[in-house]
Amino acid sequence: MAKQVDIRVAVVGYGYWGSKHVRVLSTMPDVDVVVVDEDPGRLDEVVAYYPSVAGTATALEDVLDQVDAVLVATPPGAHAEIALQAINAGKHVLVEKPMATSVADAEAMVLAASVHGVQLMVGHTFEYNAAVRRLRDIIRSGTLGRVLYIDSARLSLGRYQRDVNVIWDLAPHDISIASYLLDELPVAASVWGDRNVTPWREDVAYLRLDFPQTRAFVHVSWLNPNKVRRTTVVGERKMAVYDDMSDNERIRIYDIGVDPASIDDPQSAHERPVSYRTGDIVSPFVAFHEPLMAQDRAFVDSVRTGIPSDTPGERGLDIVRVLAATDAALVTGRTAPVVKPSQIVRGVRAVS
Repeated sequence: MAKQVDIRVAVVGYGYWGSKHVRVLSTMPDVDVVVVDEDPGRLDEVVAYYPSVAGTATALEDVLDQVDAVLVATPPGAHAEIALQAINAGKHVLVEKPMATSVADAEAMVLAASVHGVQLMVGHTFEYNAAVRRLRDIIRSGTLGRVLYIDSARLSLGRYQRDVNVIWDLAPHDISIASYLLDELPVAASVWGDRNVTPWREDVAYLRLDFPQTRAFVHVSWLNPNKVRRTTVVGERKMAVYDDMSDNERIRIYDIGVDPASIDDPQSAHERPVSYRTGDIVSPFVAFHEPLMAQDRAFVDSVRTGIPSDTPGERGLDIVRVLAATDAALVTGRTAPVVKPSQIVRGVRAVS
């Protein structure tokens, strides 16, 4: 049997995320990595840490004809330009979140990928997280009962971005998680945001996402003393907490809740109008598999087989549409509708 030909991937941007992608892709025996970054010092670092890389360059056009696929890990404002350059050259593309910084750019990327017959994938890493997938299975099983709401917090003393606010930087994770867990997309968004350090970018925000059947609340911040990565799903029967910072109990299921009490005396209704129930706390075992490894492996497999990944470009476009609604809500101070999403994506039905 002939030896499988290696897939050559150009990673554009050797910053925080780009360096992680280089590390992961370099461990795959069927992948050759080329690193592109305009900073020669960063390229020297690549060669020092990863002597097995197939090459380096300061511009994508210098290596574009030598690769099969491009992974875009630059600041978000450059995502669309670089991705379109690669797509128009017939290359498969994986773009870090957010896929683009405008709906128009995201739509152009999806259309170009379709026209050129290449795979376009977005880096929604948490949709490849084993704990998130387990949490979705728990919800689907009915263990929690009807989902009343989802609450997420993604906080840290973070890295301020030059071209996007904290919502576009951090909330794509939580929007995609909530959408993934519920198998639907939000139809509207409300936002409160504040600029504490700089006058041009929100560094703390609270989002309310209205889904067809429930709501999700998201708190994101670059200005918090503790790193928090937590999602709580409150159901009618039970509640579940996914804590990505936990070493060994990333999911906990709480047999706890409240029930409306039967009120015989309306005058005393304010005293205790509900009854409380408390039961066991269960932490199911979730084997750890690095989500970034799973995601990048899915990209390589998609390039090799031609089969779209679980997070294709259309999925990235849907999340960008939600992010655009948060911009509108920030400007008006009112709930903003999410404009018509794209087609059905991996079981997540668009809502018009």
